[in-house]
Amino acid sequence: MRKEKQLKLFGLIGRNIDYSFSKKYFSKKFKKNNLNDCIYSNYDLKEVGDFKKLINTYSNLKGLNVTIPYKKIIIPFLDELSEEAKAIKAVNTIVFESSGKIIGHNTDHLGFKKALEEQFKLTPENALILGSGGASEAIKYVFNKIGCNFKVVSRFPSGDQLNYDQLSKKIIRKTDIIVNASPIGTYPNILEAPNIPYKYLDTKNSLFDLIYNPKETEFLKKGKFYGSKTSNGFKMLKYQAEESWKLWTFS
Repeated sequence: MRKEKQLKLFGLIGRNIDYSFSKKYFSKKFKKNNLNDCIYSNYDLKEVGDFKKLINTYSNLKGLNVTIPYKKIIIPFLDELSEEAKAIKAVNTIVFESSGKIIGHNTDHLGFKKALEEQFKLTPENALILGSGGASEAIKYVFNKIGCNFKVVSRFPSGDQLNYDQLSKKIIRKTDIIVNASPIGTYPNILEAPNIPYKYLDTKNSLFDLIYNPKETEFLKKGKFYGSKTSNGFKMLKYQAEESWKLWTFS
């Protein structure tokens, strides 16, 4: 029988994460690659300070994924950040190095860029990003890299961000892609949708929802009704997970 100290622990930290795909996905990869000493678990943290308790309890942690609402506020608890994570100012992957250092990385931007190219076959010129949390930071990073003009839309705007009431017909019609980087519409709140003026959408707009559960959110349903091209976040999720896997040195 395996002893607990011999196991290599991986997992997901977030809040209310029972719905997450990560545990099933990585557990399947461990099994496929005969990594029988690796276990992936969900660690549902009530507050970010519980991260300290987690790492003190489990000294054999090797890697973690990070989701809402901790992608930004986990940073002070880490020893170092990768260059991308520094630029994005958000972390979705943590590596526990043999030296004892805890390093934060961001693979969301890689997942989004690949999914964007694959799903839409376009380089957008103008975009709206709904939400101003950690997930939106990776989207901003990608749009800056590819030269796409964008505005962030928030319920609590700051700086040059827009609020939802400012989304006019003119703004919607000149926007190539609208990305929902907020949690609005995530299971179990599947009847909710970001408060944008959907009636101004048409076939020239594309809607990308980072949410993958449900497969088709109200946001995407409304966009499809008006003829817009739509995509959920499953492929982005899969691609960023593959990049996390590489960081954990299993590939």
